[in-house]
Amino acid sequence: MARNGTRAPNPDGAAPHWTDPDCPVARTLDLVGDRWSLLVVRDAMDGARSFTEFQRRTGIARNILTDRLRKLTAHGLVAQRTAPSGRRQEYVLTDAGRDLFPVVLTLRQWGERHAFAPGEPHSTLVDGRGAPVPEVTPSGADGTRLDADTTHVRKLG
Repeated sequence: MARNGTRAPNPDGAAPHWTDPDCPVARTLDLVGDRWSLLVVRDAMDGARSFTEFQRRTGIARNILTDRLRKLTAHGLVAQRTAPSGRRQEYVLTDAGRDLFPVVLTLRQWGERHAFAPGEPHSTLVDGRGAPVPEVTPSGADGTRLDADTTHVRKLG
């Protein structure tokens, strides 16, 4: 769904086909759940703007990158604009794209814990002062830690 509550169009202009129309997780995965889309969003968060820069950072094939940028633009996660030089187009995150920061952060932190062998080198995210970003921990209104054992899905409507 687009930010205004309407269904975002598919890149080909057709109405989106939702894997599970009532599930926010499934809808989100329909929009950004493939490997390349999230890597493009990750790199945009890290300052990538040009097609060439996204391709260099990810190693993605040109045709796949073209498709993902088109999809992310059509769904309102990335916007295309003229670069300050005026000679080419660049891609920037929209508010909806920037709203994926906690998702990317949580995936990163999960990967730091589970995708590397002990002592294996990897990158880490740091704040503006160079300190590692603290672990994201969901908490309830009363401050208690939330996890899969302390939450459940309530169907609305």
